[in-house]
Amino acid sequence: MAERSDRAPAQWRRPLLHWLDGVEAGWAVPLLLVGFVAVWTLYLANAYAGGGLHPDTLEAWTLGRHFAWGYHKHPPLMGWVAAVWTSVFPVSDWSLQLMAMVNAGLALFFVDQIARQFVTGHKRILVLLLLMLTPAYQFHAQRFNANAVLLATWPLATWCFLRAFGTRSAFWAVAVGCTTALAMVGKYYSVFLVASFAFAALAHPARRAYFTSASPWISVVTGFALLSPHIYWLATTGASTFTYALTHANGNAVSSLGDVRNFLLGLVAAVSVSAVTWMFIAGTRLKQFPADFAAMSPGLRLLFYVAIGTILLPVLTSLAMGTDLPSLWALQGLFLFVVLVVCGTRYPIERFYTVNATVIAAGVALAAVLVAAPIHAVYRNIHGYEEGRNFYAPAANELTRQWRELTGEPLSAVSGDDSLAFATAFYSPDHPYYARPFVYQYKWGLPRKTTLDRGWAALCFRGQDDCGRWMEWVSARAGNFVRREFTVQASLWGKPGLTREVVVLMVPPRADSGATPESAADDFSASKRSPE
Repeated sequence: MAERSDRAPAQWRRPLLHWLDGVEAGWAVPLLLVGFVAVWTLYLANAYAGGGLHPDTLEAWTLGRHFAWGYHKHPPLMGWVAAVWTSVFPVSDWSLQLMAMVNAGLALFFVDQIARQFVTGHKRILVLLLLMLTPAYQFHAQRFNANAVLLATWPLATWCFLRAFGTRSAFWAVAVGCTTALAMVGKYYSVFLVASFAFAALAHPARRAYFTSASPWISVVTGFALLSPHIYWLATTGASTFTYALTHANGNAVSSLGDVRNFLLGLVAAVSVSAVTWMFIAGTRLKQFPADFAAMSPGLRLLFYVAIGTILLPVLTSLAMGTDLPSLWALQGLFLFVVLVVCGTRYPIERFYTVNATVIAAGVALAAVLVAAPIHAVYRNIHGYEEGRNFYAPAANELTRQWRELTGEPLSAVSGDDSLAFATAFYSPDHPYYARPFVYQYKWGLPRKTTLDRGWAALCFRGQDDCGRWMEWVSARAGNFVRREFTVQASLWGKPGLTREVVVLMVPPRADSGATPESAADDFSASKRSPE
């Protein structure tokens, strides 16, 4: 049936076949990616209407407001990206949702650069469609954080590594150093990608030619040179990012085995829809897999070793050190296996199947936008989110209104519950700075006297006992303060939703404090001072 359809396609298939004809002409892949970004951005705008951004995304934006070579919880790339983006686009929900999906679109673009080294035509499209049927490039990507930022950096670094290994040119060697450094300042989990490159190069039959060339050493020198500012920052600030990372290394042999099992099962679940789709495409030709694997090209063989390394090395590390190992930490590496499966087939894939996969991916996207997104938005307006995202914007606006009413000045610094503080910084028209240095993010310390003198506000949800006790502690020190409570209500397209009570503490600025937004930013950027 597939061959017959390719010879005499139905009328509705012909526009899609014409689109597939444009792959090698250079316009089909960009069109697919632009459509993907547009549709899934629309999904996010509808599904989270009235819901606010995820706290991780708000944290990335907060980090990016102050440039640094490192931050105390994560490496700096996610903050840099958010800062560059909002220097061009407005500070709004749709803007950061678009940023998240553009990141996913770039990831798929770099995957295509890898795939086109091994296949041509519609097989390149098939690789992208199968990845679009995983949750990595929509639902994982929308939560823009240190994990999501790796979606683009991993395939970019892998593409450069493949080129450097194959050509051993200085240009691609430098590119490997640059892109692996970029991945490392995205998240230290990328050390497993870098180690996988080394493992793949050592395991490949062409290892002697590669290691006796200048290429790997140029990459190493370039990578360390670009990482040196971040390494210097680590050395001079106490390496708090490592301290935070080590909080995930507190398991034992039994818990590690459970984590490894869940890690592998989670990755299998993530690719399950794509795997079933591929089984329908390959059909009885699946039995050719052993022969296809044995005949794998040198480039694909190198990619296979990289893929194995990105799974095996985290597993071994988890078992040896007792570290946590959630599967979402590895979602950015799923492309390796999809490229291997599709590009490793020696038999032709009929365009009939690529058209069908296109229809499936488009159908899922349209169902998400037209059906799932409104249902999700309505459900969340009634039942809310655990982190209280529905109330971020109304709480920020009400605090700002009450602050201005009390002081007659813009709000310059905010603290309290981290998610609410990040949200107030983002949604308040005053865009106050987050006043707690990130090194003390999880310690309920007293504000510095200078912070209180400049004017400062904090807010918590009622029922957050730790935050509430901390407010009482601060009140005893502040002297001149105003404590208030108000109720905020979620709303969706004009329909009221659930309510929640917010407790705020406001310390008006002293007349002689000389408070400025820049001084509040200095408080934010502090790293070795006392809490707040």
